[in-house]
Amino acid sequence: MGFLLVATLFFILPHQNSTTAIDIISARKYFLQAKHILEKDNGRLWGKPLYGPMLFVDPATRQVVANQGDSEGQLTKSGEIFVGNWPKNLPVANTTVTWLGMKWSVILWPLPQDKFERARLMVHESWHCVQNELGFPSTFPGNNHLDPAVGRIWLQLEWRALAKALGHHGAKRLQAITDALVFRARRRQLFEKAAAQECALEMHEGLAEYTGFKLCGLADEQLPKTMARQLDKTPQKMETFVGSFAYVSGPAYGILLDETGVDWRKNLKSPNDLGFLLQQAFKITLPMNLQEVAEQRLKRYDGEKLHAQEFKRENKRRQLLADYRARLVDGPVVILPLGQIQISFDPGALRPLDNLGTVSRTLKLSDVWGTLEVTNGALLAADWSQVQVPAPAALNPRPLTGDGWTLTLNAGWEIFPAARSGDYILRKTP
Repeated sequence: MGFLLVATLFFILPHQNSTTAIDIISARKYFLQAKHILEKDNGRLWGKPLYGPMLFVDPATRQVVANQGDSEGQLTKSGEIFVGNWPKNLPVANTTVTWLGMKWSVILWPLPQDKFERARLMVHESWHCVQNELGFPSTFPGNNHLDPAVGRIWLQLEWRALAKALGHHGAKRLQAITDALVFRARRRQLFEKAAAQECALEMHEGLAEYTGFKLCGLADEQLPKTMARQLDKTPQKMETFVGSFAYVSGPAYGILLDETGVDWRKNLKSPNDLGFLLQQAFKITLPMNLQEVAEQRLKRYDGEKLHAQEFKRENKRRQLLADYRARLVDGPVVILPLGQIQISFDPGALRPLDNLGTVSRTLKLSDVWGTLEVTNGALLAADWSQVQVPAPAALNPRPLTGDGWTLTLNAGWEIFPAARSGDYILRKTP
């Protein structure tokens, strides 16, 4: 996203909602849990300690509780923790952000009650804080091919084979891994840019989630079955796979690689393919007649039933995209330029809209012109240069509101008529 002067991505995960202020005693307990886990690792997993500045934010009150003081001295010490308030121009989400002179892992309050799930989340965000130093730059490639039925089918077949591999050993594991790699290769055969885009997200969110699983406190022997259960239940939980598949694929491949005894993390680079590393570890040769073999093997994983389910979903998807196109492209819209953005969205609810960009059902962003909150879909341009929402009925109210969105403008910015009749565009006032 080199076009952005300042850009921070915030990924909102659906279980993180809150209506109550932060309980200080619980917050301190959670900080101690993260510190114990990450200091016990002491950098062994990635060659660099992961414990660092961490803070919890309550979305309702914007209250902040941090595990340490900030460089600018704005947080107030309260016993062994620090408290303050989250600025209005920053969206609230699970993320990493530079604030008050420091880079923080930010986690929404309340945290999960399950101690392993909570630890996984805290470790995940802690890894994001150091990923650039480890050689894995932040990125969010489109992976639009994972929304249509064909892409989804081959991805879910890959997951089913990985789940089987995690639940078995010996010849059965080898066969299931081979099947997973065949399904993976077949999908990438069908979509030209799939390999590069998928690997990029697996090296971003996939490695973060793998680290969360690896260090969450579960015994090593529990991880394969835990991950297998995650693979089985994920398709029912995710609205789309476009921005969220790597949360599942990444740790699945990482745990299987760990099971080989190979020190695969030592020389890992951002362009690497976790699937290829697993293929090398097991000395697997993929068949030349990939399409034929893939279509034969899908029967082992109830592929015919999956095919029927996905094409039923496909009809609904096309209708939804038609509705989005009518509201966000063909109908009158407001166009908002993006430059110095802070943006948050749910990676599990993204819908590619042809080559026009991606529709995010929910969205919060801020820029030099103010803030935008969306609850019923906004279209992000493919190059992230602008976002557009349906035109409002009236331009007078402040904040400005429309169909599922609220726009709060800073001084010096106004909405003006655009080139197409009925459209509006946000510009600086003359």
